[in-house]
Amino acid sequence: MIALIIVGVVILLLLLYVVALYNGLVRLRNRVENAWAQIDVQLKRRYDLIPNLVETVKGYAAHEKEALERVIAARNAGLHAGTPHESAAADNMITGALKNLFALSEAYPDLKANQGFLDLQEELTGTESRIAYARQFYNDSVYKFNTKIESFPAVVLAGMLRFSKREYFEVDEGSRGNIQVQF
Repeated sequence: MIALIIVGVVILLLLLYVVALYNGLVRLRNRVENAWAQIDVQLKRRYDLIPNLVETVKGYAAHEKEALERVIAARNAGLHAGTPHESAAADNMITGALKNLFALSEAYPDLKANQGFLDLQEELTGTESRIAYARQFYNDSVYKFNTKIESFPAVVLAGMLRFSKREYFEVDEGSRGNIQVQF
């Protein structure tokens, strides 16, 4: 009888452990999804600001059509990105295009002094900071989730319940440097 009670208690403890492990995996997966949603919110904010910025620049630098078209093309690519990898590629395109666009302001003193342009530039700078924070939080969440589902004994349960690794939001090395603009 005592042996049966001990076996029952062990099975109950094991069951409670599996439930706690599963709940932890679900909590981490939801954290990753929430972090991705926060990146998405900030990227959409950036995409909404870009047309206003382009229209402001158009008035001063109409003959810089190629730079303006690159910004719009990059924005459109970002709007249609679905995965973190696609979003990161679009983010790299937008970052490069915006660097070129802001570099144009140096060549047009009237544009550089335009309050609407300055306000949009400041708004985009703030948005870029929020995006950077959201990317960091997302990548931290992905790190914790991926580590958990690859660690023993969670790897067994994660495999059975089809928890899969998430991809990081990675920036392309080429987008980190300064953009050279020639007029």
